[in-house]
Amino acid sequence: METIRINGGRKLGGEIDIQGSKNAALPILAACVLVDGVSVIHNCPDLTDVSAAAEILCHLGCTVTRQGHTLTVDSRNISCYNIPTRLMSRMRSSIVFLGSILSRTGKAELCAPGGCEIGLRPIDLHLSALRSMGVAIDESQGTLYCYINDSIRSNVITLSFPSVGATENIMLAAVFAKGTTTILNAAREPEIGDLAAFLNRCGCKVKVSGGGTILIEGVKKAHSVEHTVIPDRIVTLTYMAATAAAGGDVLLKKTQPQHFLTVNHIFEKAGCNVNCTNNSVRITRNGRLRCVRDIRTMPYPGFPTDAQAPVMAMLCLAKGTSVMVENIFESRFKHVCELAKMGAKIKIEDKVALIDGVEALYGANVNAIDLRAGGSLAVAGVAAQGTTVIGSVHHIDRGYENIVECLRAIGADAERSDMDERFPG
Repeated sequence: METIRINGGRKLGGEIDIQGSKNAALPILAACVLVDGVSVIHNCPDLTDVSAAAEILCHLGCTVTRQGHTLTVDSRNISCYNIPTRLMSRMRSSIVFLGSILSRTGKAELCAPGGCEIGLRPIDLHLSALRSMGVAIDESQGTLYCYINDSIRSNVITLSFPSVGATENIMLAAVFAKGTTTILNAAREPEIGDLAAFLNRCGCKVKVSGGGTILIEGVKKAHSVEHTVIPDRIVTLTYMAATAAAGGDVLLKKTQPQHFLTVNHIFEKAGCNVNCTNNSVRITRNGRLRCVRDIRTMPYPGFPTDAQAPVMAMLCLAKGTSVMVENIFESRFKHVCELAKMGAKIKIEDKVALIDGVEALYGANVNAIDLRAGGSLAVAGVAAQGTTVIGSVHHIDRGYENIVECLRAIGADAERSDMDERFPG
C-alpha cells in the first residue's frame, strides 16, 4: 500500500493546469453506450474511477483505448446488458450506466454501487422515475432486474430533490423514448450541462432550461461524436483551499471560474484575494485566515458538498469559529477525526460542524477515509508543521490526478512512497 508524505509549513507558489472533471467524465462515458459508432472523449482525467468506467464499457462489449487524456470508445458491438458485482462495487456513480444500458438493449441487470462510504445515496428517485417511463424493475437480494416490454415512454417527471445521478439516468433513459420527456426540479450542476452537450453532439435533442427544467425529445439513434470534458471545479477548489491554508500565490489554469463563482466569496470572507479570468483563477493569501460563520452545502449553485472537507481543513487555521452545515449527506464528517489528529478543534452536532481555528496544525499519520477526506488531508498537510503521512491513498486516486506532482508544482514538499512500517493503517 502506498502513502503520500507531505512536509508542510511552506508557502505555496506557482501554477498548474486543472484536470478534466471526474463527475462530468463518468456520465459521459456511460452515455457512450448509446452511440452506434465511435466516441472520442478529450480531457478525460486519468483516475481509478475513470478506469473502472472503462472496464464496465469493455464488459458491455465496447472497445476502449486511451492516448494521454483522450479516451476512444467504440460501442458498435454492445453485446451485454449486465454489470457484475466486482465492477459495480468499485464506484458509487456506476449506477448511471442503468439508463444508458436500458436505452441501448432494453434490459439491464446490476447490483447496488460501491465507492466511498459517505452515507446513504438512495436510488429510489432513479427507480421511481424509470418505472414512470415504463421500465419494469424487480429487486431481489441486492440485484436490480430491469426490462422494457415495448419501449421507454416519455413522461413529465418531477424530482423531489435535484439529484445529479437521478437526473443523469433519466436523461440517458429518455434519449430514445417516444415523445418528449420533461424533468422538473432537475439538477443544475455544470456536469449536467456537459452531459447534455455530449448528447446533443451525437444527435440527441436535449434542452437544459433555466430553473431546473430539462426537455429530452426522443430520437432513433445516436451517432459518432467528439467531445471535450469540462474542467474539475472540485479539484480547483481543493487547490484553492490548499493555497489559503498554507499561504502564498497560486495560479490555477484551464479551469472555468463561472462554475464556482458562488464559492469564491467564502475564500474572500476568509481573507484571500481571488482573481478570475475566463479560464483561470489566481488566489493569494498573506495574513492569517478569518473564520466564516455560515457555510451550508446545497445543490448547485450553492456550496458543493464535495468541497466541504477541503474547505473545512482550510478553516481549521482561521481566527475564530467557523460554522459548516452539511445538508446533502449524513455521514460526510468522517474526515474530522483525522484532522483532529493534526491538532484541529472541531465539534460535530448532528449536521453542524463548529470549527475553532488554531494557530497551527501538526503533521501526523492519517487516513484518507474517502475521496474528499483525502483532499482535506492534503490541504491540512501542506499547511501543517512537520510531516504528514496520508494512508489509503486509493481513495484520493479516484478523483485527483497526479496530486503529488500538482502539489510539488505549486511549491509543496510532497512525495508518494510505499507504506511506512510505522504507519498504523
